[in-house]
Amino acid sequence: MPNKSQIDELKVILLERRDNILSNINSSRLNIDQLKEQDIKDDLDYAELVSDSFTEGMIANHQLEEFKQIEEALVKISQGTYGICDMCGIVIPLGRLKAKPFAKFCTECRTVYEHEFVKRAKN
Repeated sequence: MPNKSQIDELKVILLERRDNILSNINSSRLNIDQLKEQDIKDDLDYAELVSDSFTEGMIANHQLEEFKQIEEALVKISQGTYGICDMCGIVIPLGRLKAKPFAKFCTECRTVYEHEFVKRAKN
């Protein structure tokens, strides 16, 4: 299990990433609002507007999901359960947490989770 110093370092990384994501989401919202205010002259302008708005929205949605995962990790830090796999309950290796500080699963359980997710998506 990561020691207090390591958890504190990871918490700083999580907080910085959370702040960056909030800034990016707010920028995306402003960009979408600006796109909506553009003067549409023809079908090509409309298609470009829809495409750009869709792209901005997808990026914002992806970052919002990461934001939620970061928030969950911060709660776990405060509860003293950070770094424990949600699926099997073993300690998530420090290397994995450094690579993805909001990881919920150990590597093995992540593989199982992804396999099941893909399997369900196909059905």
